[in-house]
Amino acid sequence: MEDEEQIKAPGLKWAKRAKGRVPTWVADEDDVKRGYVPKTVNLQFLADQPEMLRAKCDSLQAEMVLWRTGYRADPLKFDGTVKSLLSIYETHPRSPYHKLRPGSLVPYNHYLRSLKGHIGTVRVDDISGVDLMDWHDVWSENGRYLAAAAMARAVLFAATSFAIMLRLPGCAELKVVLMEAGKTMPQPKPRKQAATAAQITAARAAAHVAGRPSSALVYALCFETTLRLWDVIGQWWPMDMGGISEVLDAGRELKWFGLRWEDIDADLVLRYVPSKTADSSGAEISYSLKKAPMVMEELKHWPVDIRTGPMIVAEETSLPYRAKIFGQRWTVDRKAAGLPAKLWARDLRASGITEGRASDASLADAQKVAGHSNIGTTEKYDRAVLEAADRFADARMRRREQQKGRE
Repeated sequence: MEDEEQIKAPGLKWAKRAKGRVPTWVADEDDVKRGYVPKTVNLQFLADQPEMLRAKCDSLQAEMVLWRTGYRADPLKFDGTVKSLLSIYETHPRSPYHKLRPGSLVPYNHYLRSLKGHIGTVRVDDISGVDLMDWHDVWSENGRYLAAAAMARAVLFAATSFAIMLRLPGCAELKVVLMEAGKTMPQPKPRKQAATAAQITAARAAAHVAGRPSSALVYALCFETTLRLWDVIGQWWPMDMGGISEVLDAGRELKWFGLRWEDIDADLVLRYVPSKTADSSGAEISYSLKKAPMVMEELKHWPVDIRTGPMIVAEETSLPYRAKIFGQRWTVDRKAAGLPAKLWARDLRASGITEGRASDASLADAQKVAGHSNIGTTEKYDRAVLEAADRFADARMRRREQQKGRE
């Protein structure tokens, strides 16, 4: 291979990485400020092919210059390339892309940009399984980030599936290639981290020491009721997405949806339709907070007369947390409580389910409590779900008492 310093091409830079220098095409800074994407393109897959590397940089540079002149391709016109495939997925009014929740939009948008930059000029009908294997090495940085590679394939698969509905040529064949190639690629290992009741108690205590009872209440709710983290703290949506909300952040043009005090009735039964099932099965979660001792302990910090609106708000702003900020607060509390670094805030739901199953709660009851979509017609009835939650909670509390007795 030619010496790196001898390979010259428009926009080509050699970025320093842990395993050496990686060829990267970098867009002009002024164009990026005006909205050009992609900002950078990883060209590691061409590192040992100097002529192809130069040609790819020339192509990327030409696209940027064409954009600079004012040219904008019709986003709904399919020209056979991956870039147009992804653009159609993003912009078609019937695309499932428009139904993605804010939490999903962030990674989807990231990988859509990355895919356009990396393989945007590749023709759909030219892609082979070997190509995907090569790209997997780039996306995962040679196996270091398997989850990133899996997500990139998932986004490409989603776009391809929608393209098949539009009968775009070459897409049905690409979907088969994606499925077959995916069987040969290493997958990210499933998460196994789960916190114990004692660890959750320690995290709650750390949050109180830090002056954040709101965080302590989140930990208790996620662990006891097994609600998803993003339902408990809620999600901020762009103003032009979703329904109507009176909880607004005008400065960032966002509106909020999530768990509210009004979702708890006079008998302290929490009823909530998770965001993940709101547009599909509509499955409602029911859980008696009287059988959630950690939540009951935390509710003592919240006088009845202030229990209106969002359940969880940041002490500093009186507004619901942004996901990133809450994650930072969890890190502080996790460290203070001496919990494992690999334990994430979103593991709290799985931790509650794990405790229930370890306490001999039935799988059927665990499914009802978690609100999974494949639990049958009975989950549509309040009584069936609440009874399952009672049995689930009783089993967990029996286990805790047994563990105390052994100490």
